[in-house]
Amino acid sequence: MKNILIADDEKEIIELIELYLSNENFNIVKAYDGEQALEHISNEDINLGIIDIMMPKLDGFQVIKKIRQYYKIPIIILSARDDFTDKILGLDIGADDYITKPFNPLELVARVKAQLRRFYKLNDGSNSVNKGEKIVEVGELKLDKEGCTLYKNNIGIQLTSTEFKIIEYLINHTGRVFTKRQIFEHVWEEHYCDDENVIRIHISNLRDKIEENPKKPKYLKTVRGLGYKIQRI
Repeated sequence: MKNILIADDEKEIIELIELYLSNENFNIVKAYDGEQALEHISNEDINLGIIDIMMPKLDGFQVIKKIRQYYKIPIIILSARDDFTDKILGLDIGADDYITKPFNPLELVARVKAQLRRFYKLNDGSNSVNKGEKIVEVGELKLDKEGCTLYKNNIGIQLTSTEFKIIEYLINHTGRVFTKRQIFEHVWEEHYCDDENVIRIHISNLRDKIEENPKKPKYLKTVRGLGYKIQRI
């Protein structure tokens, strides 16, 4: 049974999420402030975190930063703050998804399942399109699909599970252009929701990590009007 951490200072929100996730046979671990959330992460086997931004003691951004220092578990931000800059910041510091309140509990359940499927596929190697090819190299980049690690000049690059899934998809098909819809439906494993900003933020974060000059990318190219591709080097 998977353990889902819900960190939110609103008891009613936690109870609502618990009702829906418990019906899907998830075990719920509750935290009402940021410090409690980190205690649970440190002391229990947490498989996914649902983190609110506005919490006492430590806010959600601080919690996510600390989690990402040691853990790769999927993180979904659930917040009443729908400002675009908050979404950018949340994804930039390591969250895998961002849902705003009020929210549809069934959508949240679907996203929890999708994040867990993606995370465990990455860790057992079954996500690879070309399963027989464990290492793929493009210029200075080397993708170790078995170890779920991306290297540049043999130095490991810290990626979230979502970022790894995107770069793995593109590198497996170097030179091919993928639309935002294709990327979204492959990575999130659900129907495209027309939220182009999520894809754009993750692409921007990847460029910051793999490119010498993210504004003039060498590898992760935008094909205007179509989508994105990894350039053959």
